[in-house]
Amino acid sequence: MVDIHPYSDQDANKVWAILEPVFRAGETYTIDPKISRDDALTYWTGGTHHAFVAGAGLGTYYIRPNQAGNGDHICNCGYITAPAAQGKGIARAMLEDSFIRARKMGFLAMQYNFVLANNNRALDTWARYGFSQIGRIPDAFRHPKDGMVDAVIMHRRLDLE
Repeated sequence: MVDIHPYSDQDANKVWAILEPVFRAGETYTIDPKISRDDALTYWTGGTHHAFVAGAGLGTYYIRPNQAGNGDHICNCGYITAPAAQGKGIARAMLEDSFIRARKMGFLAMQYNFVLANNNRALDTWARYGFSQIGRIPDAFRHPKDGMVDAVIMHRRLDLE
């Protein structure tokens, strides 16, 4: 059981330590690999994002409305597990926590807009948790190692149990 708590400014260094290697690698998020620390933290925790931290820097995720106005009942989330914590159930714990928090926030569904088709670990995890692939964007991402990669759009209602 891992403690997952809302992000606060005291978590900034821990969260940056999680974000930096992933953003710098440029292999999963559509973020400029040269993004500054402050801009990365603002992206992850600012605006409509509600950010959370797992343990003492094991992982982080955010929940935000996927759209504004009459589309704000569906949320979007982003998850990153610290490299040293991968394969230890942290991503699953954050996903399960996000379901609970999203329901409490009033969201009716989750939609992931940009899961890379070569990210089999994420695709398998999301499928095991009831997400359906509802679309595909051909050649959506210039992967630094794999070349052009499709992005998959995934969706799950939150009233499913």
